[in-house]
Amino acid sequence: QVQLVESGGGLVQAGDSLRLSCAASRGAFSIYAVGWYRQAPGKHREMVATITNSGRTNYADFVKGRFTISRDNGKKMVYLQMNNLNSEDTAVYYCNAAGGNGYWGQGTQVTVSS
Repeated sequence: QVQLVESGGGLVQAGDSLRLSCAASRGAFSIYAVGWYRQAPGKHREMVATITNSGRTNYADFVKGRFTISRDNGKKMVYLQMNNLNSEDTAVYYCNAAGGNGYWGQGTQVTVSS
């Protein structure tokens, strides 16, 4: 069973950058696709970016060109580099492994002030 802990959230201004990190412990992390999801107040959780165990990435249209997902299997880490943030990026960001029925972290809050 994989345990995930996110970090790196915070309060920033529009146009700023943040880097989220997700540390995995236990389980065979490297075999899973992992991803970042987010949930804004009053909205459903949505996919932001995913990366397979071989490094293939997929991004939601609203973050293409601004966010980059990466992973380090040796360190059991997943990262989300977020550039040119705007107020619509305000949400709790969750790390996931093995898809919707898989493993979730507790989330980290990102707040972007305009």
